[in-house]
Amino acid sequence: MPEEKSADSRSAFERRASFSKRLLRIFGRTNAEYRLIGEGDRILVGLSGGKDSLTLVHLLRNMQRHAPFDFEFLACTVSYGMPGEDYDALHRHCLEYGIPHVVYRTRIFEISQETIREGSSFCSYFSRMRRGALYSYAAEQGYGKIALGHHFDDAVESFFMNMFYNGSLRSMAPIYKAERGFHVIRPLIRMRETMLRSFAEENGFATIGDEACPAMRIDVKAPYAREATKKWLATMEVQEPELFKRIEASFKHLHDDTFLDPTRWKREDLSAETGNF
Repeated sequence: MPEEKSADSRSAFERRASFSKRLLRIFGRTNAEYRLIGEGDRILVGLSGGKDSLTLVHLLRNMQRHAPFDFEFLACTVSYGMPGEDYDALHRHCLEYGIPHVVYRTRIFEISQETIREGSSFCSYFSRMRRGALYSYAAEQGYGKIALGHHFDDAVESFFMNMFYNGSLRSMAPIYKAERGFHVIRPLIRMRETMLRSFAEENGFATIGDEACPAMRIDVKAPYAREATKKWLATMEVQEPELFKRIEASFKHLHDDTFLDPTRWKREDLSAETGNF
């Protein structure tokens, strides 16, 4: 899977995006609280061209100018190898704003033709394949961290999807260590999706949407679970405007010994030795 179109053109004439104070404040606090980015980090950033990943690379470029420490990052767009796939406009955008960028060509679309099954939902399949490509590129090029553009709405939706469809309590961590040894970070995890949409619109950025996903070109089942969960949460938020603030607070105040897993109970009379589990 060869590399294509890399760029690291930065000059005094590069354009700069406009940020709201709130966006910068949340970004800074998230990094400080979870210690996501620090001195000497080499970070590979997944850049699809959507509003989320575009916001992320612009925030990282701004951080490079103002942070009291040095780090480097590279925006990486995974090409699925689909007919008509074109990232030239995205590449020019990165050049214009001094964001180092590479398009990483893969055969994901071709491979999917051999494994796809009629009636299956392949959004998660292509997401996993794209993530795997990022991991491979990071390992090949010696990056210690991978940054993804997931926001707080993503985390909340994943929490309820796991509960409703998988029977587990699980969300998205701000940082975790992957099996291959590097850390995966989510610098936007405290931001609402509306903030990222506003950033792209206020700066007049052209964004890439679902049309770039290979699943949109194949007659397969749509990802109903996430869409249904998103609509349900939107309805709930209309009724309870403080809903997401309360959910964020609950994510920080976990009482896992109150659930039905006895291994998490804090009781001296129960132990593995007594056989009372």
